[in-house]
Amino acid sequence: MEQQTDLLEILSHIDPACLSYQEWVNVGMALKESGYTAQDWEEWSKRDGKRYHAGECGRKWNSFHGSATPVTAATIVQMAMEYGWSPTFNGNGYELGWEDAIGGNDLVVVNRDWIEGKEVHEPSNWQPHQQLILYLETLFEAGENVGYVTESWEKDGKYLPTKGCWDRTAGELIEKLSRCNGDIGSVLGDYQPEAGAWIRFNPLDGTGCKNDNVTEFRYALVESDSMPIEEQNAVIRALELPVACLVHSGGKSLHAIVKVDAGNYDEYRKRVDYLYEVCRKNGLDIDRQNRNPSRLSRMPGVTRKGQKQFLVDTNIGMSSWTEWKEWIESVNDDLPDTESMAEIWADLPQLSPPLIHGVLRQGHKMLLAGPSKAGKSYALIELCIAIAEGKQWLGFPCEQGKVLYVNLELDRASCFHRFRDVYTALGWNTTHLRNLDVWNLRGKSVPMDKLAPKLIRRAVKQNYIAIVIDPIYKVITGDENSADQMAAFCNQFDKVCTELGCAVIYCHHHSKGNQGSKRSMDRASGSGVFARDPDALLDLIELPVSEDLRKQETNNAICIACEAALRAAGKLGEVSQDDLCSERASIAACETNILGWDGSVVERARKAVEAFTAWRVEGTLREFPKFPPVNVWFSYPVHRLDQAGVLADISLDDDSSGFGKFGRKKSASERKTERKDSIETAFQACSLGGSVTVNDLAEYMGVTEKTVRSRLKEHGGFWVDDGEVGRK
Repeated sequence: MEQQTDLLEILSHIDPACLSYQEWVNVGMALKESGYTAQDWEEWSKRDGKRYHAGECGRKWNSFHGSATPVTAATIVQMAMEYGWSPTFNGNGYELGWEDAIGGNDLVVVNRDWIEGKEVHEPSNWQPHQQLILYLETLFEAGENVGYVTESWEKDGKYLPTKGCWDRTAGELIEKLSRCNGDIGSVLGDYQPEAGAWIRFNPLDGTGCKNDNVTEFRYALVESDSMPIEEQNAVIRALELPVACLVHSGGKSLHAIVKVDAGNYDEYRKRVDYLYEVCRKNGLDIDRQNRNPSRLSRMPGVTRKGQKQFLVDTNIGMSSWTEWKEWIESVNDDLPDTESMAEIWADLPQLSPPLIHGVLRQGHKMLLAGPSKAGKSYALIELCIAIAEGKQWLGFPCEQGKVLYVNLELDRASCFHRFRDVYTALGWNTTHLRNLDVWNLRGKSVPMDKLAPKLIRRAVKQNYIAIVIDPIYKVITGDENSADQMAAFCNQFDKVCTELGCAVIYCHHHSKGNQGSKRSMDRASGSGVFARDPDALLDLIELPVSEDLRKQETNNAICIACEAALRAAGKLGEVSQDDLCSERASIAACETNILGWDGSVVERARKAVEAFTAWRVEGTLREFPKFPPVNVWFSYPVHRLDQAGVLADISLDDDSSGFGKFGRKKSASERKTERKDSIETAFQACSLGGSVTVNDLAEYMGVTEKTVRSRLKEHGGFWVDDGEVGRK
């Protein structure tokens, strides 16, 4: 019971309100692994008054069924230390380093229960000076100063080294050793056979032998004398330690001089702590007093109490620290196991339900890309409202649920006013405003790798089905054109999706230049990762609006405005439907029938159409079939579907400036001729199989049936009867 009381006391130093959902779950798993009760977890969790729900701990507790790599009490200890708790050591423990990983079986490579010892053989041809020469050549440059000790003194039957020498270079020593005829003492000074001799494995500045005198933090010493030499040898090799020199100490241990290649003392300390933790977890109990970069190690080529100190091997294991650490962590990844299709074929996991039908599933990612002035932010606000109210967005039905809009760009007031303006323009009732949350972060945004855990912590209890982040350029970390850096950045979205089980939706801008000739997935700025990472990419590209089309839309808008004015005045019944199809006739009808008509409604309609921009939405989808392009008008502040189909015939190859990459803009008569020719070609091709239908022509031309009927009428040389098409 004493042990349990101690762990609960440690847990009291952790505030549950400061933890992410996963950290909170880890505490529960660690308590269960250590023999505690769900009530212990419940009592501690109550301190989080905002997120605590009675009974939740008990339900979650029953889902913990153990693991091959369990979360242990060490996780709680580490969390407590991060929140300022300091452990009391009993002499057998040790202080954790900066990058120490504790608890579980991470970083474990060697199973000591199955390790077989690897025998160590003394050199058959004993040449002491060659032993030391090879050691020096392996570890030092010729001009680097080497520290060594041959003199020693005795205390309580144990021989201890003096400070020794530190002002001779490796090149000088190698040159003299090569001519000493095996007499090391004539070069370094005589040593006591009972004590042996020592050498420092990092180069010095020639003025001393302390840590401050180390010029390169190149190597660290790994030594363990708690297991047989043969087993030490086997574990060191199984761990693939990047060993430059492996030396038999002439006693109970091997001395592994390990490459750490640190840039400075601080990095050296971190790497050595990591190295020692890996060794400890794999059963190699390290003498932690050997952590100093100026530490002495046993010198090869001498004897000690009748036993040789000799080189066992050089340059074994991984070639560098970086390669070794990557290997260690790849062996211990937390990736799921492979699964056999044969085992799950009869009981496949359920697909996530749709969020935007035909486009995006819940728990998946979507990117909305487009140029500036495309109204991307308004489109995302429209989407948030559509999800909150369970309405359609760009013609796609949306599931209803809670949604969070993360605003990184607008000031707080402007953001809220935009939501109201969009609601008003859409004409929707604010029935489900409680489904809409906004997190205003303008001026307070942080890189995505820092934002993700903060977002998860705030959202974990809110049951959002979607989180919209607008725009992502505010939180991008790294070079936008670097594939690996952007892959790491996009992984943060995966983390949010996984932790919260909701969709993440974000927008990004197009690259510079003409986009018409590019595929939709190649238009987003920066690395192609942006286009290939999300489960759904929706791309907005502007359509060139001809003068004729603008006039047509102006006519329609004025007619609608006039019709509304006549209806409001109670005079609609006095005007014919034909008059309501003509701008001039509609205005004349208003002037005749409405007392005090001032025409301002006409001017407002005209100016509104002048501000219209036309857009095409194309999709690249991972989970659904490709949908036909969606054409919309952006009529501030909302996007409206092109119900009349007048935008369907506009080609992205048209250059709205009239010049440029695609040459001169075609005249209205030229485009009309092309439309007639396209109908002729399509009819001729489809008639080879017999009768021709509107659907046949639509499929052949890649347009809607409505567009086909419009072109047939414009052509004038065909009849349409119940979907069948023939020549007149």
